[in-house]
Amino acid sequence: STSATTTTTTTTTTTTTTTMYSSYGNQTPGSSWGNARRLGTASTARNISTAAGGRLMTASFGATPLNQNLALQISEGDYTTVIYGMIKEARYKEVRPILENQLILFPDSRAAISLLAYVCYMSEDFIESAKWYERLTELCPQEAKYRYYHAQALHKAALYQDAIVLLQNLEANIDLYHQDDDSTLDMDIRKLQASAYYDAEEYTKAKALCDKCLPEDPDNIILQGCLLYQQGLFDDARKMFKEARVILGDHATIIYNIALAYFKLKRYPKCHKFIQDIIKKGIREHPELSVGGQSEGYQVRSVGNSKILKDTALIEAFNLKYAIEYVTGHVDDARAALQDMPPRNEDQLDAVTLHNQALLQMDDNANKGFKKLKHLIQNPPFPQETFANLLILYCKHNYYSLAADVLAENGHLAFRYLTQDLYDFLEALIESQTSPEEAYRKFDILATKHIDGLRQITKQIGDARNSGSNHDVVEKYLKEYDEALSHYIPVLMAMGRIYWDIGNYPEVEEILMQSREFCSDNDIWQLNMAHVSFMQETEPKFLAAIQLYQAIVEKQKPVYLDIPAMVLANLCVSYIMTNANDQAEELMKQIERDEEELARQDPSKISLHLCIVNLVIGTLYCSKGTIGHSEFGIGRVIKSLEPYDKKIMADTWFYAKRCFLSLIETLSKHMITIKDATTNDILKFLDAAILYGREIETVADFVSHNASGGDFASMYESGFNPNLEQDKIPKEKRTVTYEARLLKRMFLQVCS
Repeated sequence: STSATTTTTTTTTTTTTTTMYSSYGNQTPGSSWGNARRLGTASTARNISTAAGGRLMTASFGATPLNQNLALQISEGDYTTVIYGMIKEARYKEVRPILENQLILFPDSRAAISLLAYVCYMSEDFIESAKWYERLTELCPQEAKYRYYHAQALHKAALYQDAIVLLQNLEANIDLYHQDDDSTLDMDIRKLQASAYYDAEEYTKAKALCDKCLPEDPDNIILQGCLLYQQGLFDDARKMFKEARVILGDHATIIYNIALAYFKLKRYPKCHKFIQDIIKKGIREHPELSVGGQSEGYQVRSVGNSKILKDTALIEAFNLKYAIEYVTGHVDDARAALQDMPPRNEDQLDAVTLHNQALLQMDDNANKGFKKLKHLIQNPPFPQETFANLLILYCKHNYYSLAADVLAENGHLAFRYLTQDLYDFLEALIESQTSPEEAYRKFDILATKHIDGLRQITKQIGDARNSGSNHDVVEKYLKEYDEALSHYIPVLMAMGRIYWDIGNYPEVEEILMQSREFCSDNDIWQLNMAHVSFMQETEPKFLAAIQLYQAIVEKQKPVYLDIPAMVLANLCVSYIMTNANDQAEELMKQIERDEEELARQDPSKISLHLCIVNLVIGTLYCSKGTIGHSEFGIGRVIKSLEPYDKKIMADTWFYAKRCFLSLIETLSKHMITIKDATTNDILKFLDAAILYGREIETVADFVSHNASGGDFASMYESGFNPNLEQDKIPKEKRTVTYEARLLKRMFLQVCS
């Protein structure tokens, strides 16, 4: 049978943080409908978000709680010099056991406890730091600064409510504690409390405290910018960060915040410029952080999570760079951005980096990707997009029951992290598997709501143009329209998929055509219209599909390998079905030339575009079941997998073996005969599969994508889902080698 799929959208958002930095990003476009027995991409739902960098960087509020009065002599005269010298050189790991040993000898030493608390803080071990500062408050109950440092450590450990309670008590009883004459502790308490409220997502309380702080205080300016960012006022936030930069200078954390604001404004070139400034500054000032070391192909020792690394904002910058590349569809560049980060062990990774790694792994090892996302959900705090992405990706990979379980078990997270529209969409999407009629009704309600919004924005655009409004106003409405359309497209595609899954392609076409006035220029809509026309398998519809596919190809010329492989495959089939074989042959030659050029430029990269095209054409001819067609088709399938050591993989084998099984079935019924040369070619191919397929498992859990943009869906034969059956198959029987031997035995039996 021929092949096609339709495609919905995926977009991107960013998160923010509180401690002077921020981050987030998202997933490439191109989720799509799938169809059993057909090559294509898997079905997907809605907006995937990636983590750009982390969180907006609010002020650090005096983040060095070292007591300046601790120059106390320790009995062995050199201890003070040695310990303070090591701290000055940031050798925290080395000095920590020395201080712990001193506490064994002198359990109530104020100097040792204070230094140890500071060292733990600077080593990012905030829980331990908070413990020692709490001990200091017991030893020195009248010292206000120790209580402040205790709250600060709790805040850094993400124990926001504990920090808030401590700060409230400290503020209420501040007159009872000892303070230095020049202390600004009152204002520091207020700022830290505002930051804790911000991190706890209690923005109203954070804003109230900010308003009580000095308006010219740079810490307050930064936090005000973060609050504006949370309200979606990204340009106003950018201006606040720029004002703080004038006061404080080129701090990496402030530059990062400006870059993040540009990211949210979708001004990616500007954002990229600031990111490069951060990276260049980090490399120049701290070569010991080994930026780019992992991309050289050798193992690099972890640099850990030091304060130096934190202050450079390199992790946040690389995550934001990843987000830009991911949003714009440059997945390889996004992967490179994560690899160029200063090296850290997996247990040292921050939540944003872990989230972004998980999104990248969904293509080639979704098991690991899902594990990371679930780990984040179970270990807050996590990027706010994590919960929505986990649900969307479960649906994308046809794990609707798991999505339903997660949604039911985490109602508090759904209320906190899902908009009402997204919740309704996911609920309908999950329900479409068990009650498609009810799901369609819910999708229709959502679609009506989105269409009303689109019409309203369209009117605003027209009114702005007619009234002679300036360009910025019109541009603002156009961005709102694009945003609204990006939310409507997944709903429209989900409605169409309900009929797509039952093979009612004319009804799918009618659903898409009803939204033509809004979506006719949208790439996803055009691609799905092409797929729907293709699947109706009549000459007029093939001609319509050719027109739509050619428009997609023209946009990407001359780089054919940037075009989805299924578009090229379906275009070739459409040419063949309309007797335009010359055009199909020319297109395949062009793909072959591009793959040869890619191999010359980078021998390590493998493109599967031509492989997919040949597999689709081979499947088409094999399905005809006649002597000439079957031989030509099986030859195409064999050719598609050359060289065998590189192109025989779980996905390609899944489709290739069906053609061989179909041929064996036809031969066993004595409906056709094949030439001896064809028989020899088949046996040689199966021998090669036996040789190279020993380590290749035939049961693939998830969709896999090759590096150059080709893709396969784990489409299931009707009535058989390998994800449910795989545990029943012994591991030694799940390899290409085992299945190739079975095919060879069956083939020899029917040919004897």
